[in-house]
Amino acid sequence: MFRTRPPGFAVLCVGLWLLQVVLLAIAFRWAGSAAYFMHGFWCELALFGATAGLGALLLLQLPRALRWRPRLNPRASAEVLAERRRIARDLHDNLGAQLVCALVLLDPERPREREIHAALEKCMLDMRLVVDAIDGAGAPFADRLAQLRYRIEPVLARRGIRMAWEVDPPLSAVLPNADSSTHLVAIVQEALSNALQYADATEVQVSARYLEGAQSWCIEVSDNGKGIQPPGSFDRLAAAGRGMAGMSQRARLAGGELLVLRGEGGGTCIRAVVPCITPV
Repeated sequence: MFRTRPPGFAVLCVGLWLLQVVLLAIAFRWAGSAAYFMHGFWCELALFGATAGLGALLLLQLPRALRWRPRLNPRASAEVLAERRRIARDLHDNLGAQLVCALVLLDPERPREREIHAALEKCMLDMRLVVDAIDGAGAPFADRLAQLRYRIEPVLARRGIRMAWEVDPPLSAVLPNADSSTHLVAIVQEALSNALQYADATEVQVSARYLEGAQSWCIEVSDNGKGIQPPGSFDRLAAAGRGMAGMSQRARLAGGELLVLRGEGGGTCIRAVVPCITPV
């Protein structure tokens, strides 16, 4: 209880201390014979002094405990961070090396091997994005988006997809907290992955706008592909269903919402609006 509800714990301790004081007062008032009073006086006095000292310490800590609020961003311990970096290093050095070797052995000119090459290339990209997410968990929001762009733009270019990038936060913008940044970057990553795999697009646009009046960030990923299927034929959404559900859940965890819209020039627009401060 002390770790999860310090105010309640402090109030409970003070209540028990007050009860102890009342019981001690009753014991002093209704003490037995004079002999008991002579022999037990110093023991009871010492007990009362210890109780008074405990109460003073509790009262000193009470204001601080009552001001306690849960962290908006749980901070991982140094041990947890070190273990995450070790996992990221192992992924990069071991799994990454195996994927590179497999890619070298394939001939992209052969139709069958071309499909395998594309699948392994996607695995390599996902692995690198996971490593970047672990290593850059504490990086600023714009830097994390820039790292994502650095990883995914060459892959899009090899598929003949041009990426337009409109991410330039104003100096007055309030940056999202660490949790919201993680969710927003993951939403952009999943939306770009869906566009890469399912959209049959030739252009993808990523934009990030700071909504000053709402103290929120609006992230949009739109493409000029085949777009969302009409109602009753959700083939594309079913293929990417888990990704769509994951993006929606991330937006909710960050205190915002996710919208899946038809783009102005066709295609699909994924829009996430997330407040800068996640509500408790």
